[in-house]
Amino acid sequence: MLVYPSGLDLSSSALRCLSRLLAARRRELGTRWRRLPADRQALLVLAHLRCGHTYAQLAAGFGVGTSTVHRYVAEAVEVLAALAPDLATAIRAAARKAFVILDGTLLPIDRIAADRPYYSGKHKKHGMNVQVIADPFGRLLWASAALPGAVHDIRAARTHGIIDALAQADIPCWADKAYQGAGGTVRVPYRGRWEKLSAGQQAVNRSHAKIRALGEQAMATLKTWRLLRKLRCSTTRITALVQAVLTLHLASS
Repeated sequence: MLVYPSGLDLSSSALRCLSRLLAARRRELGTRWRRLPADRQALLVLAHLRCGHTYAQLAAGFGVGTSTVHRYVAEAVEVLAALAPDLATAIRAAARKAFVILDGTLLPIDRIAADRPYYSGKHKKHGMNVQVIADPFGRLLWASAALPGAVHDIRAARTHGIIDALAQADIPCWADKAYQGAGGTVRVPYRGRWEKLSAGQQAVNRSHAKIRALGEQAMATLKTWRLLRKLRCSTTRITALVQAVLTLHLASS
């Protein structure tokens, strides 16, 4: 396999953060020697998460075996995921905002047609449903655990307790039509064909769409980590990957 120099579109703060965490993990385990130092392991993991490089590609680039790459990535993801904020922490942060934006995204996965629980009729593909909360500027505040793609957005939000948590904290929330009937503090646009809506309802929907569109920035932020654009791992690992990415994003923002 040919190897060439490359770059990562990440700030050095992400590398320093992950290096510190991995170094602390090695001290905790009493590790005396490894093939790669903590900073090189951190770089390897960032390349995997940010660029989606395979274990074989990383093994060739860093001069280690694929099994070593697997162990390094699994260790780092576990460390990062453990530090991801839970919903209660995100709600406390959101309480300082004027409002939040709630939306769902589908992370595509490599699955056969028989895997019905993972097939999203809305997106016409297999994937995992992840709920995202963004601030009024479209900055990512929180991402949920991953559910099978067949789960509708409003059901996913209720499963995670997002709607009740926002209502208890009295935080206004903008969402799309997929959350119709959510209640609480969740605001959704008027339903119906555009030409059948009154002029006032059309104006409200236009204003609502402008606000909610900012939430797309949070989705884009999540998917700048290219590994999440097409996941080829076990579905049981996807929540940890999302939480790891969330931790890195918040640490470097």
